[in-house]
Amino acid sequence: MLSSGFVVVLVILLVVLTSSIRIIKEYERGVIYTLGKYTGMRGAGFQLVLPIIQQMQIVDVRVRTDDIPAQDLISKDNVSVRVSGVLNYRVVDPGMAINRNEDFLFRTNQMAQTTLRSVLGQHDLDEMLSKRAQLNKSIQEELDAQTEGSGIKVISVEIKHVDIDPSMIRAIAKQAEAERERRAKIINAEGELQAAQQLDEAAAILARRPETMQLRYLGTLGEFASKTGGSTIVLPLPMELLKGATDLLKK
Repeated sequence: MLSSGFVVVLVILLVVLTSSIRIIKEYERGVIYTLGKYTGMRGAGFQLVLPIIQQMQIVDVRVRTDDIPAQDLISKDNVSVRVSGVLNYRVVDPGMAINRNEDFLFRTNQMAQTTLRSVLGQHDLDEMLSKRAQLNKSIQEELDAQTEGSGIKVISVEIKHVDIDPSMIRAIAKQAEAERERRAKIINAEGELQAAQQLDEAAAILARRPETMQLRYLGTLGEFASKTGGSTIVLPLPMELLKGATDLLKK
C-alpha cells in the first residue's frame, strides 16, 4: 500500500513539474500573472511557472507586417480615391501591450486605417501620387504618437496603391496634356524673348562700330557664295549708298 501511494504521489509531482515547465523562444516574451496580478515578464529559455497560482501569456516581439485594407476617401481637391497600404510594427513592451489593449493587433490595424484616411484626406491627389515618401512619414509619425504608451512601436507605413475612378484618369490625362502645352508655349516665348534681346544688343554694338557691320556684311556674302556654289553672286546695295541717293534726291 505504501509503495502504491508513493507511486501516485510521484506521478502527481511529475505531472505538476511537467505542467510548470515553459520553453520560451528567442523572439518571444512571457507575461506572468500571479493570482491574477501582473508580476513581471520572462525572457527566452527555460522557465518555471507555478501551476494554478501563476499563468503565462506568450507574446511575439518580432516585426509584424499587416496589410491596411483599401480605404475610400476624398482628397483635398475633392477627388474620390481608394488607398491601401502596408503597416510594419512591433511589440516593445509585452506587459503594457497585453494589459492596456484587449487585442493590440486588431487595435493597431484599426488605428492605421483611420490615420491613413485622416492624413491623406488633407492632401491633393497630385501630392498622393508624387510625394509618397513624405506622406508615409507623416502617417507613421501620427500613428506612432497614437500608439505611444500602449507597448507598440510603429516602424513604418507604406502607401501601396492609389486607385482612381476611370473618368478621373481621363480628366487627369487631359490636365497633364494641357500643362505640357502651357509649358511648351512658355518655353517658346522665353526663347523668342532671349533672341530679341540678343538681336537688340547686337544692333546696338553694330551701330557704334560701322566697321564691324562691314565685316559682318562681307562674312555673309562669303557664306552665301559657299552655299550656292555658283559663279553668280547677288550683291545687295549697302545702306549707306541708299541713304546718299535719298539725300541727293531731296536736294
